[in-house]
Amino acid sequence: MKTKMIRFFQVVALLPIFAIGLPRTEAAAVLPLANNPLPEMLKKVVPGVVNISTRTRIRFEENPLFRDPFFRQFFDIPNMPLEREQQSLGSGVIIDAGKGYILTNNHVIDKADKITVTLQDGQNVDAKLVGSDPTTDIALIQIKNGHLVELPKGNSDQLRVGDFVVAIGSPFGLGQTVTSGIVSALGRTSLGIEGYEDFIQTDASINPGNSGGALVNLNGELVGINTAIVGPSGGNVGIGFAIPINLANQVANQIIHFGKIQRGQLGVQIQDLTPALANAFGIRQQHGAVIAGIVSGSAAEKAGLERGDVVIAVNGQPVESATKLHNQIALMQVGDQVNMDILRNGEELNIKARIGKTVEAKRLQPY
Repeated sequence: MKTKMIRFFQVVALLPIFAIGLPRTEAAAVLPLANNPLPEMLKKVVPGVVNISTRTRIRFEENPLFRDPFFRQFFDIPNMPLEREQQSLGSGVIIDAGKGYILTNNHVIDKADKITVTLQDGQNVDAKLVGSDPTTDIALIQIKNGHLVELPKGNSDQLRVGDFVVAIGSPFGLGQTVTSGIVSALGRTSLGIEGYEDFIQTDASINPGNSGGALVNLNGELVGINTAIVGPSGGNVGIGFAIPINLANQVANQIIHFGKIQRGQLGVQIQDLTPALANAFGIRQQHGAVIAGIVSGSAAEKAGLERGDVVIAVNGQPVESATKLHNQIALMQVGDQVNMDILRNGEELNIKARIGKTVEAKRLQPY
């Protein structure tokens, strides 16, 4: 192994010598180093990303024996504080400069007793929590400051695999840091990170402390909120995830208008359309969500949906999986109309339904 490593470095050392006589390639001639658009774009965008620090008091449960003075004296147990203070760091994105609204992750501010926002100019400002949604890991906080810069929002539905993106945040508490990469994948689900998952995957370096920071496109538009990484040691290995801004914006708007998330319900049990099911139904459709059950009295039953229907689009957006349909419906408000394209017995139909209230299971009363 050691020999192979040495040979590798020997070959690398010789590469510049071999390259001297090589002709310049077309790619090398057009590298946009002199006209790099990133610095000018970042000059406008970076002030809209803030550092967030929190303090949380954690109280310890004391053993009743420790309250006995004789017991403490006999075993020489010193007086110890019943609580300790925990600090955490993260990032946030200013989405409304006039009202001081900042988007971040729920896990950044969860259970915090004090939230402090540090602006790009180094100013520290106390923030208050407006509302949060653990299932999407989105939180909205607010500060009072007259000189804020907000990030313009892009359309995350228009992202494509291969698009260049830039991640901005404060990894490891180092302060504002910018990394770049591409969109590696879209619609990542079933990762077990959050309740509603529809992640943008990127190879732009995202590390601890970047949570809640901005993922922007080359136009400086906010397309995602950085939230998680995959790494065996907690560090970046080129697999990071961001919440699409369209989803985050839906959550933020509900928090602003209602103070909480009002999730709707269609009233269906669904599963992925598999090749085996497609063959059984005699259809060529490869992606969609199969309705496996209908809740009695639900919006789905009133709209005329049936078991075996294959949902292929909702409000003009393709449905690629059961998870995708679940996310689309759950983020709609009660009373919203949903326009669904379905396949039934090989025939394409359009069905309209009105989203109903989420029915919570009744808790069993103790004896």
